[in-house]
Amino acid sequence: MHFPSDDELMAGPNALEGFDLEGLEGLSEEEVEAALVLDAERGDDVDAELGDENFDEDALASQTEAELADLRALRAEAAEYVEAKASAHDDTNAGTGLVMPEFPEDFRAGFVSIVGRPNVGKSTLTNALVGQKVAITSGRPETTRHNIRGIVHRPNAQVVLVDTPGYHRPRTLLGKRLNDMVREALAEVDCVVFCLPADQKIGPGDRFIARELRDVRRTIIAVATKCDLVSRERLMRHLIDIDKLGEWAAIVPVSAMAGERIDMLTDVLIDHLPPSPPLYPSDDVTDESRDTLIAEFIREAALEGVREELPHSLAVQVEEIIEREPRPGQKGKPLLDVHVNVYVERDSQKAIIIGKGGSRLKEIGTKARAEIEQLLGRRIYLDLHVRTAKDWQSDPKMLGRLGF
Repeated sequence: MHFPSDDELMAGPNALEGFDLEGLEGLSEEEVEAALVLDAERGDDVDAELGDENFDEDALASQTEAELADLRALRAEAAEYVEAKASAHDDTNAGTGLVMPEFPEDFRAGFVSIVGRPNVGKSTLTNALVGQKVAITSGRPETTRHNIRGIVHRPNAQVVLVDTPGYHRPRTLLGKRLNDMVREALAEVDCVVFCLPADQKIGPGDRFIARELRDVRRTIIAVATKCDLVSRERLMRHLIDIDKLGEWAAIVPVSAMAGERIDMLTDVLIDHLPPSPPLYPSDDVTDESRDTLIAEFIREAALEGVREELPHSLAVQVEEIIEREPRPGQKGKPLLDVHVNVYVERDSQKAIIIGKGGSRLKEIGTKARAEIEQLLGRRIYLDLHVRTAKDWQSDPKMLGRLGF
């Protein structure tokens, strides 16, 4: 096979012969390239016409000029379209017409993580700081299963509290994931509250958390909780022990149940938050979803009076909420049917939750229903189903289904 040399190529037919080069004057590179493409696509037709003795060169020139004119018109139309879109985008900016709420120039806002061993009063403290219930509480350890946000509003500040699960030595995959939640919370906040209950001596768990907090580059405030349960002398010894445990920006003794020094702690937290506009609307007290709060209310009711091992094996999932069709002539809103699954790990635990003749399950439903109706502002029918999911705390698929 013979490949032509450069000289042969140069001596051959000119690829642009017969093309209106003058018509390209004033065009951009893109238009020139487009015009050449049009000419190349027309190659076969042109060759056929050149072989025709009746070929009209003037007609071909006119056709080329017409196509170039069309190309210029298309480009002008595209430019107008882009300009119109840009103008429309400016006019429909998502922020147009929005008015930022007024707040003082010295306003402070930020996130505060509340950490500590299981059952040291973190959720009770969160509720006391917010001023209403946003986190469930019980006398059982590991009650909190996920990071719960409660929002404290002040005229000059907004404190977003992140109530975390108790930091502990994990025995299951669930325990590991709960600890991961605590670590994530520590990495994403402006300040940390470390809870140490006054009615318990500082132990290995407290020392472990204190060591973990040394690597956290955040302001850390130590809080002695449950101060109403001990004498003044015992409280003073506890505060000295806390001081020896690490370096703290402040040490504040409180009683969430009695409401003692809650305002003082709030002031201390605000002092350690950065200048910032409000992070949430002024009427929000939590950002928890409706289904999460309903599930937590049911779990709280189920935890009352159960044996030691059951709290860890208990999980609640809202399956669906359906509004009933209104009855003819009905005044007010119709009932909401709330369908919920309560999971345990063994059939023996299922029997405990249900109780003799369903008595225990009825008590759970009665207590939880009042909380849920207050939350929704509606009357409800609570449909509870107790199911066994063997070893769900170590089952990745089940944990994912339950939101862990």
